[in-house]
Amino acid sequence: MCNSAEVLIILQHHEPDPFGTLSQQILTRRSIRNFRAEQVPLALVDELLRLAGRAPSAHNRQPWRWVVVHTDEGKQRLAEEMGHEFHLDLRRDGVPEEKAAAMVARSHERIRGAAVVLIPCLTMSEMDCYSDGERQRCEWQMAVQSVALACGTLMLAAHARGLGSCWVCAPIFCVSTVQRSLALPTDWEPQGLITLGWPADEGRNREKKAIENLTLYR
Repeated sequence: MCNSAEVLIILQHHEPDPFGTLSQQILTRRSIRNFRAEQVPLALVDELLRLAGRAPSAHNRQPWRWVVVHTDEGKQRLAEEMGHEFHLDLRRDGVPEEKAAAMVARSHERIRGAAVVLIPCLTMSEMDCYSDGERQRCEWQMAVQSVALACGTLMLAAHARGLGSCWVCAPIFCVSTVQRSLALPTDWEPQGLITLGWPADEGRNREKKAIENLTLYR
């Protein structure tokens, strides 16, 4: 079974491959946590958001909404308010104060160190409504999946343009805090955050599970 590096070599030496460029982008994308100090033009961020908007979505309702946090003040406020919630959770879990403080400080730096922090949100305002809770829960889950598809599209587009990004799930644990910090509309439900910037390193090539251990054929 080929690993990702071997697959990349195969793609490079078996032209023409109409999907080669996309395959290479998928195989070389990494989670980037360290960024250079250069700013990312907001016009480029807007381009990424337009590309993300090409992702498939349930009923084509496009339930994603985006918050672009690009000012130092906005990133600082978001880091502090999320960090406060994170610290409380860590202490409730029995994490010693010194370790908890270090973990919070690391999360602060990841947010403040990014040129841009994107907050993908979902809204149910245009999704279908059902009278029973089970189908309504499924409709909400469809919206979650739609936002996730848009996020994946955006991160691949960012990589293709030389930018680095990292998906962070933390806002899911403190939805109301993020909503309050960024003064969001009440129906915008944060689904995570994406740090974005020019990479300071290549990131880690993490081992991926073999598909034969994850797949059933029927």
